Amino acid sequence: MAEVPSRDGEPGAEPERGFAERGAGDAPPGAAGHRQRLRQRFLAAGADALPDYELLELILQGAMPRIDTKPIAKALLERFDGFVGAITAEPDALASVKGMGEAGVAALKAIEVAAVRLARLKVLNQPVISNWQALLDYCTASLAHDRRERFHVLLLDKKNVLIADEQLAVGTVDHTPVYIREVVKRVLDRHASAVILVHNHPSGDPTPSRDDITMTNELVKALKAISVEVHDHLVIGSRGYTSFKSSGLL
Repeated sequence: MAEVPSRDGEPGAEPERGFAERGAGDAPPGAAGHRQRLRQRFLAAGADALPDYELLELILQGAMPRIDTKPIAKALLERFDGFVGAITAEPDALASVKGMGEAGVAALKAIEVAAVRLARLKVLNQPVISNWQALLDYCTASLAHDRRERFHVLLLDKKNVLIADEQLAVGTVDHTPVYIREVVKRVLDRHASAVILVHNHPSGDPTPSRDDITMTNELVKALKAISVEVHDHLVIGSRGYTSFKSSGLL
């Protein structure tokens, strides 16, 4: 049988492992049976049948088929304080966990993107007033764990159907510059009849700041001048949300 050349051209060495497999040991004996049982338990009983570390383990198995993903899953949960923290962590932070590589990072970030898209499908082109919880779920999924402040305008038609989610500003960890002229322009371009303002607080605390309140009042005044109503302003954080309307701020 022909010898396998190494990276350095020397015969007899094993081929180099893929990037996703570096830094972690091979799957232990019996791993195939364990993985099959894990898949079967998940398919038979759903996610509730799996603790968080096993769900992460299952996700990573497809990306890293030759590696024992259980210790990696447990390390991710400890490092990022739970399942949501692991899924929403920055790629560089995920890659720093022993055993994680490009394929593993991509698998976890794909789960995050899929969750946001699924949540968006449940609210886009739907009346928001009768679908309020789904709207909150979408805003939470897309913004609650972002590391920078982002300001969005949800555009509604005359029947309060959500026609678009427009991101109009991205800032730092504690500030986002919002330009009233740009908001008004986008509303007019989309022929919106009403809006819901949304932004996140990366600190996790959804309590509105004085600047938030001032900016909201200025936007309400500007949009009222073109006969567009501001239904609410939602501040999203990892520890919950604040509704301007429910809080008497709007």
